[in-house]
Amino acid sequence: MEGLSTLCYIERDGKYLMLHRTVKEHDVNRDKWIGVGGHFEADESPEECLLREVREETGYTLTSYRFRAIVTFVSGGGVTEYMHLFTADGFEGEPVACDEGELEWVAKEDVMRLNIWEGDKIFFRLLEEREDFFSLKLVYDGGDRLVFAALDGTPMKL
Repeated sequence: MEGLSTLCYIERDGKYLMLHRTVKEHDVNRDKWIGVGGHFEADESPEECLLREVREETGYTLTSYRFRAIVTFVSGGGVTEYMHLFTADGFEGEPVACDEGELEWVAKEDVMRLNIWEGDKIFFRLLEEREDFFSLKLVYDGGDRLVFAALDGTPMKL
């Protein structure tokens, strides 16, 4: 089974807007901290999905964003997600409560201390180190353990 999604890290004053996923009982991201985003609707482009999902989850309308990477996320449970990774540094609007968890501005240097996916630690590092577009493949064991990663087609040491 395959899925298409967007994931966005909104930046402001050295912080990322993080979503602590606490609401849905059977959520693969339950208790994890992630960016905002979600699954594509019919006929949406990555940018259309990004703008819609950010607006729905935060109340913000993005005014400045960048398409940074494609992340092939293999769960190990027969599901592969193609996540379109964005960062944004411009937005307008008033924040709204998110129905998937709590939104919180977290200092970039504190993000690695949160309960995040192991593979997210890799792409956070890449977002800081690289300006160019990249492709990252992350393979999990069916749970939380990352068993393989490849950057631009080249296996990485874990």
